[in-house]
Amino acid sequence: MQTKKRAAAVRVSLDMSPEANELLENLAIASGTTKSQILRRAVALYDVVAAARSQGKRVGVLDQSDKLVSEFVGL
Repeated sequence: MQTKKRAAAVRVSLDMSPEANELLENLAIASGTTKSQILRRAVALYDVVAAARSQGKRVGVLDQSDKLVSEFVGL
């Protein structure tokens, strides 16, 4: 059985406002995860949005009846 080797982690350092850090901490707590995991998920979501936009698609939030409630612009 062949197993995939996990790539070595890369450490990233960034500066953010106290408000952004507080938001990040609150998101991590609410999700039961780490700030690092929230940032990894955000990067993955941004990648999905960028790919959709490059294909001329719109990205947004739909309600339960699939009506567009909010469209993400400027991402």
